[in-house]
Amino acid sequence: MSRAKQPPERAADPEKAASDPSGLMDLLGVAAVLVEADGRIDMWSPQAEELFGYTGDEAVGQYAAILLLHPEDREAGMGLFAEVMETGRHWAGPFPVRLKDGSTRIIEFRNMRLTDSLGDHYALGLATDRATVRQVERKVALSSQLVTQAPIGLSVLDTQLRYVAVNGALASMHGVPEADHVGRHFREILPGAPFTTAENQMLEVLETGRPMVDEQVVGRTRADPDNDHAWAVSLYRLEDHGGHVLGIASVVVDVTDRYEAARQAERAQQRLRLMADGSARIGTTLEVERTAQELADVLVPDLADMIAVDILDSVLRTGRPDRGEGPALFRALAVKTAYPTAASDAIIAPGHLATYHADHPAAHCFRTRKPLLITHLDSGDLSRIAADDAAAGLLAEAGVHTDMAVPLIARGEIIGVMGLARARNPQPFDEDDLTLACELASSAALSIDNAVLHQHIRSAAETLQRSLLPQPSPRRPGLEIAARYRPAQAFSEVGGDWYDVLPLSGDRTALAVGDVMGSGIPAATAMGRLRTATSTLADLDLAPSRILTHLDRITQGLDPFIATCVYAVYDPHHSRLHVACAGHLPPVLVRDGRPPELLDLPTGTPLGVGSGPFETAALTMNPGDQLVLYTDGLVETRDDPIDQRLDDLLRLLSPPCRSAEETCDLLLRQLRGPADHDDVALLIARARPLAGL
Repeated sequence: MSRAKQPPERAADPEKAASDPSGLMDLLGVAAVLVEADGRIDMWSPQAEELFGYTGDEAVGQYAAILLLHPEDREAGMGLFAEVMETGRHWAGPFPVRLKDGSTRIIEFRNMRLTDSLGDHYALGLATDRATVRQVERKVALSSQLVTQAPIGLSVLDTQLRYVAVNGALASMHGVPEADHVGRHFREILPGAPFTTAENQMLEVLETGRPMVDEQVVGRTRADPDNDHAWAVSLYRLEDHGGHVLGIASVVVDVTDRYEAARQAERAQQRLRLMADGSARIGTTLEVERTAQELADVLVPDLADMIAVDILDSVLRTGRPDRGEGPALFRALAVKTAYPTAASDAIIAPGHLATYHADHPAAHCFRTRKPLLITHLDSGDLSRIAADDAAAGLLAEAGVHTDMAVPLIARGEIIGVMGLARARNPQPFDEDDLTLACELASSAALSIDNAVLHQHIRSAAETLQRSLLPQPSPRRPGLEIAARYRPAQAFSEVGGDWYDVLPLSGDRTALAVGDVMGSGIPAATAMGRLRTATSTLADLDLAPSRILTHLDRITQGLDPFIATCVYAVYDPHHSRLHVACAGHLPPVLVRDGRPPELLDLPTGTPLGVGSGPFETAALTMNPGDQLVLYTDGLVETRDDPIDQRLDDLLRLLSPPCRSAEETCDLLLRQLRGPADHDDVALLIARARPLAGL
């Protein structure tokens, strides 16, 4: 129910007030009896009929003592009556009365003398059942004790949500004296935004009569304006004996301890979730930048509103931290914010270099190797965590109010720093947050260091690999040649794929593509030895099958490596191609005017297995035809069937015909993915008319 449904205030309506009496008198059943000076009953109310059992006709004119008292009580009763009539002092108390049915009931009396205009005296007796009075007294006493002494907050509000009464416990919770509550509206006492919902709930209870039990409200009051408190609030609509709405009763229990315990438990669970999430998501690859970004993705927004991950530039360049003179030089690797914010422009963008002033948290971490927690930042402190005054202004605009910096330490060496901040999240970082950040940073630092180490090893292997591969001339007698080598992506090691173009006598050209099964520098070295051996054997002018036989013996000495290979010799004078295969995927021959085809060659066994002879196949290769040699990294994936991938290769090689260079680029662009895990060697030879013929 919205506040708009609140009934308007208006002046009391005397006529309506007369028609809506309090139900307390009805609850007590107060009877009125008027007795003349001689003791005769002169008036008898309907409540007296109900209380004593006699009708008015039966009672009026009778002596009260004879009608209502047992013989043994009459003397005492008449004495009390005489005293009231003689002295004018009222008398109150319980007295046993005989009812019409002969039973006895203890009646609570209030007797007083009345005098009419003629000076005659009468006795007015007000009576009610003593048991009923005691019951009401007990309830009132209990309510009074609860209101004044209970540690829970109690209040009564009218239908306009103005306080009618509060107890001391609630006044202490609100930080407002009891007297200052009375007559003031609920929102005057509790103006904060968290209490808007509570106000609407009160109006709903007033309207529907359905109680609201144990609803939690979290907010701040004048009693403790700097800290949140939690209360369990129950609301009940109050009605009188006739069902008329009087207002709202509110019962408030301070459950801050329970609330804080639940928050601590939730934070502990969150930390466990973050640790589990970090273990699963950080270090999934051997890419430095991606690992840093994974760390940022885990911590934002669950722990921080913004994060920056910086690595020492010397670590990226050399694999080792440089702790020389002068400020440390960092390279930003990852930045993330939980939402669009001006603070993004205050953070060094990924890929850029930066140095930090001596008071900056990153510089502190680099010097001390210890984390730094700043629970509260005012406007003057922002320059401490900002790169410059302009950045400090942006952080202030974004509302950054707490910060921490955590060193990234791997194998005993500091390799970088992680900075975290909060702006929209109002809670400052605490020691638990710092501990969690340090644990995740420690794990991430090792993954980043492993990625850096792998990157340097991979770079060395790739350099070695490329240095061992030839740079073939695009022209050979009767051939247009194009070749490509693509290493595996950053998270995989360089393999042993190679290609070669070897000139032979009589304008012939030897073409070779091979793949050493392995990775890293050892595989690249084995590849270099096989390529050297192939070049040496080619000078002997042997058939392709004999070349592979000799390479098989050489590879057996390269244990534990084995390799696959295709070796072909093209003779432009006779347009003949002789080719042999050792466990390698079949080459593709693209004939002018015909669909591309996979050559049906005797497969042979891989080099190094030593289990059988190799065979040479001969076929015609006319001008315009293309021979495509490739390693399995071009067509094999972890998700797609090899037959489907080979079909894709043939489809891409279908007309229109392209140059060898264009065909190389097309195949790599269409068949290679950004995360492919294997090297590719690709060699394309297109037959051309032999000059002078």
